[in-house]
Amino acid sequence: MKPIRVAQIGILHEHAHGKMDSLRKLPEFFEVVGYVDDRDFSVTPHYQTDLERPYAGLKRLMPEEVFTDPTLEAVAVEVPNNELVPMGLRCVERGLAIHLDKPAGEELAPYKTLLDQCAARHLSFQMGYMFRGNPAFQFAIRAIREHILGEVCEMEIDMNHNYGGEVYQNYLGNFRGGILWNLGCHLIDFVVAAMGHPSGVTPFLQSAPGDPAAIRNNCMAVLEYPHATVTLRACSRCGVPSRRMRVVGTRGSLVLEPIERFDGQPLEVILQLAESAGDFSAGTHVVRFPVQTDRYATQLIEWARCIRGETTSPYSFEHDLAVHAITLASSGLPTGLSSTQG
Repeated sequence: MKPIRVAQIGILHEHAHGKMDSLRKLPEFFEVVGYVDDRDFSVTPHYQTDLERPYAGLKRLMPEEVFTDPTLEAVAVEVPNNELVPMGLRCVERGLAIHLDKPAGEELAPYKTLLDQCAARHLSFQMGYMFRGNPAFQFAIRAIREHILGEVCEMEIDMNHNYGGEVYQNYLGNFRGGILWNLGCHLIDFVVAAMGHPSGVTPFLQSAPGDPAAIRNNCMAVLEYPHATVTLRACSRCGVPSRRMRVVGTRGSLVLEPIERFDGQPLEVILQLAESAGDFSAGTHVVRFPVQTDRYATQLIEWARCIRGETTSPYSFEHDLAVHAITLASSGLPTGLSSTQG
């Protein structure tokens, strides 16, 4: 089949440069028509990333060129966080398939409108939660759903890092939900896929040592389940960053550290089982996955196959809405719902 004609709107999102790199590496799936430089019109806070290199040799487009091109089939929306949903709504009005980066704004209602319109128009929609293409995360979802660990008692995952310096801390200070809203959404997408909807959500929004209280860059959220608690953490002042997942169940445990890597070494899950389950005997197993070379490629290929009608998304509109509602609750922001379940 012919590659899908796609444009990227925005270069200011934190993931914009990586997304364009990945799209350009998939010529059998995508023909990149060009990109829109949102520095011409963006007015909301953003964190500067690689603004030139990924777009070398590509046509620079104006927004209306994207919206009036009858041959265009899809758009990757990579504008700053609080402009993502409004731009997504403009795209859906033109009947374009959408890859929307995260997080989906500081409110729930506009995002629900976007999802409802995509559903009504039968448009392929994909959220840019980056662990959807991570094989170790997919293994962990299966291990939890298939009760390989027994019943889950506790889960801890973090998104700690130390990049960005003072510029990044000031950037986070623009958002009421801070780093938990900006990064925790990736983890919440995974938790909801594995565990379903929590019965309660409690946020803890703090600043790191030495930073003003308005910069919420040292945050935690606890998601409650009938017999389990899930603790999510994110801090941007970690001296030695180490992103880690630990899941404990009634028959075993699972540890993933680091949770992703692009250094030529394979991801490894340490699986410990008290008794045989699934394909695994009792004891300790090291489950290795192929070396990752691209964070986004697997997810973008799935998006292309959905657009072509070869498959359907494993993530429903109901799932995406729940993830954002729980992200808002975890960030201390109102959801407009009577509960996180909607």
